[in-house]
Amino acid sequence: MFTRIVCNPDVLGGKPCIKGTRISVEFILELAASGASRDDILRAYPHLIADDVEEAMRYAVHFLENDVLVSAEVAS
Repeated sequence: MFTRIVCNPDVLGGKPCIKGTRISVEFILELAASGASRDDILRAYPHLIADDVEEAMRYAVHFLENDVLVSAEVAS
């Protein structure tokens, strides 16, 4: 399913990363959230390919799509 994303406990504490790098899915998302386009990311990190960035986004969506957020208020 995800061939470009790996989790290795010896690399960044096991965070999902682009295979063969120390660039985490989280970091790709942070770049995108700050306004970087796929092409911006590829220019800044030329050892990545478009498939790396796209798979990082799909990976994040896959693992977030079934999350349920619960809000609770604490009575004082």
